[in-house]
Order: sequence, then C-alpha cells, then structure tokens
Amino acid sequence: MRQRIAQFFAGKLTYGQKIFLLATVPLVVAMITVGFLVLRESRQMADREIAGLEAQLIAAKKAELRNYLSIARTAFGPIYGNALPDDEAAKRAVMQILAAMTYGSEGFFFAYDYDGKNLVSPRQTWLIERNWAGLHDENGVPVVDEVIRLARQGSGYHSYTWPKPSSGQPAAMVSYVIGLQDWRWAIGSGIFIDDVLASVAAARAETEARVQRTFRYIAAITLASVLAVFLSGLMLNLRERRLAEDKLKALTQRVFETQEEERGRVARELHDSISQILVGVRYILELARRRQATGDDRAGESLNSGIDHLNGAIQEVRRISRDLRPGVLDDLGLGPALQSLAEEFGKRTGIKVTYETNPFRNRLDQNSKIALYRIAQEAFTNIERHSGATEVTMLVRGTKSGALVRIADNGRGMPAQRSDTPGLGLRNMAERMERLDGTLRILPNKPGVVIEAQVPLTHMLPPAGPPPPQTKATP
Repeated sequence: MRQRIAQFFAGKLTYGQKIFLLATVPLVVAMITVGFLVLRESRQMADREIAGLEAQLIAAKKAELRNYLSIARTAFGPIYGNALPDDEAAKRAVMQILAAMTYGSEGFFFAYDYDGKNLVSPRQTWLIERNWAGLHDENGVPVVDEVIRLARQGSGYHSYTWPKPSSGQPAAMVSYVIGLQDWRWAIGSGIFIDDVLASVAAARAETEARVQRTFRYIAAITLASVLAVFLSGLMLNLRERRLAEDKLKALTQRVFETQEEERGRVARELHDSISQILVGVRYILELARRRQATGDDRAGESLNSGIDHLNGAIQEVRRISRDLRPGVLDDLGLGPALQSLAEEFGKRTGIKVTYETNPFRNRLDQNSKIALYRIAQEAFTNIERHSGATEVTMLVRGTKSGALVRIADNGRGMPAQRSDTPGLGLRNMAERMERLDGTLRILPNKPGVVIEAQVPLTHMLPPAGPPPPQTKATP
C-alpha cells in the first residue's frame, strides 16, 4: 500500500504540487488535531460545569424540601408529641393538617404507613387508602418501598419519576422523607425537577453550540492558512518560473556567445595560420611551375619549399584539431593531456611553464576530465591575452577531497572591474564546475592570479578489478 501511494505521488504529481502537499498536509493535520483536542477539552470542561450546575440546583431543591418538612413538622409536632401510638383522633388530625398543606401548583405532602398503604395525597386522591408496596416508576425504580426504607432510617432523599398532578405526565421528582416511628408512618414531600433538567439541557445545548462554533472557527482558520500557503506557493512558483526563464535565456545567450567565440577563434586560427601558409604554398608552386617551364634548375628547390610549407599546414591543422578535442585526453588521461597543453603553451608563447603533479591515476569520469582540461585551456588563453606574465606554474594532483588543478602566474593580476563582473570565459569556467558540484576559486597571487578548480570524489571511477582468469579449453 505504501509503495502504491509512493508511486502515485512520484508519477502523478508535479514538483510544485509535492512542495504544496509537504507544506499543507502537516498544517491541516496539525489544525485538525488541535481542533479535536479543543473540542474534547471544551466538552469535558462543559460537562464538568454543567454537572456542577445541576448539582447546585438540585441541592437548592433539596434544601427547599427540608424547609417544607420542617414547617410541616412544626405544624403537627404538638399533636404527635402528645399522642399515644394508637391515638386515632390524633392521627386523623395530623392527616388533615398534611392534606391542607399544599404549595405552588404541584407541591403537596404525602404519608404512607410502613406496610405501604397511602394515608395522605391531596392532589392525587385516587392513591388514598390503597396499598402501594412494590410500586416502581417507568424506569423500574422502586418508589414506596424506598420511601418506607428511608423513613425507617429516620430521613433521606429519593429520586424517581412521578406523574405531575397538573398534567398527568411523568416527570423527574426528588422527595424528602422523615419517619414517625411511634406511628410507623413515612411522611414526605416531593418537588419536580424538570425545570432543573430543562436549564441543564439548555446550558448543554448552548455549550455544544459554542464548541461547534469554535470548531468552525478553527476550520475557517485552517482553510485560510491553506489558501495563504497555496497563494504564497503560487506567487513563489510564478516568481521562480520567471527567474528560471530569465536564467535560461541568459544561459542560451551565453551558449550562443560561446559558440560564436569558438567559431571566431577557429576562423582566426585558419586565417592567420592555415590560410597564410596555403597562400605561400600557392606562390611557391607557381614559382616552381614557371621555373620548370623555363628549364630553371631551381624548380626542385621550390617544390621542396612548398612541401615544407604543406607540412607546416598539416601541423597547424593537427594543432587546431587538438585544441578542439585533444586525443591524448581520451588515450592517456587528464595528467598527460594537461602536461602536453602546458608544454605547447610554453613553446608557442615563450612563457616559462612549470608543471607539477603527483601520481595521478586516470580514474576521473569523462565529464570531469573535459571540464578540467577546458578550464586549463581558458586559463592559459587569459594568461596569454591579458596577464603579461613571464612564468606560469601548473599543479595537478589528487587529494582527499577530489581532483585539483591549480594554475598560477606572475602577471599584472585581474582588474577590479573584471573581478566584479567576470567575462564570458570565467563564467564558462564557473558553470562547468557548478554542473559537476565542484569549486572554482580565483585568488590574487601578488603578483598575478591563482585559479583553482576542484571536482569532488563522487566523480572518481571505481578502480578496475583484476582481469578474470582464463580457463584452458578441455579437449
């Protein structure tokens, strides 16, 4: 699966799209993660706050119930305190007091004996005089049995679902019960908490809406960030494309200039050397023909002179061809080719050239050998044309970092304006090294200039292994 995804991204997406994905995917993942963390933490905090609110509201309701029971007990306390366990008249008086004590639209007092028989229920009279032991609400919560159990213990709260007197619909209710142990009665009052639940539900809905709104804000920020990254990438892409086009145009122009310069050099070489030699040969041959026609004995001398001049033309053609593509570079390697170049430069110009090298094996790849050779050619050309030097030192060696060619002269050096804006030759030298990930340094020599060109070890070819052993053919 990973390979398929990698193949998809490698084959279907452009470089710019890959950069855009690398910039946006971590951002989107981070924003989604932050959004979910904020959502979870907000909901947990809201649940804690709502639970606290619910507990506070129910505690207030319970405190209200305790006050109601205190008022009721104050009302029938003197009667109960002075009555005997079997005083029916006192019991009826207490039941009348409880039945008359209603409050609000839903509040009332109820009473059960410990056997489960209802004694007082002023708002739901159909419960009176019936035994409700074992009664459960719609959720299966025991009602009367639990009320009696709490009364036997003295007092307590009980939550259950009970029909509202006003509508007959079941609603959540909290009751507080006390026990009259002498009469074996459970007396209590209940209060409906549907308003509390409604307030809690409203708070929960408001909190959920606030969380969703926060999540939408995070999503909007994420979308805006992605759009900003996209627009920034688009602008950078357009800018880089314009710069690349400008560089391509400049490179194309430099290629044309290099070609024209090379053609001009070859044309000058042909005109200044080959053409003049051939013209001289023509006049010599014409002279030889006239002498032969007149029977002059010097005709052979003229022919010999013409042959010598033709040999000189052949040597010039070979020199020009060698400058264009030296055969020794392919046959013997970089070291001998550079040595031959230095020796010929010294013979042609009269400048003293010192060539130094260490044992340098021919293990550079073809591109590196050509680049270093062309750089040396260009350096010698600049020395001949501009430096006015009388001595040149060339060092060729292999180092731990790669192959190094160092050419130093004792000339007048490089003008300041030329070092700031290098010419076409120096640009060509720098571009050759740049394509090979190498380095080109042009340093002052006091007097003169030092040019150092170095290619890295990555352009070294592996050493050739020993030849495979030859096996003798069996008869």
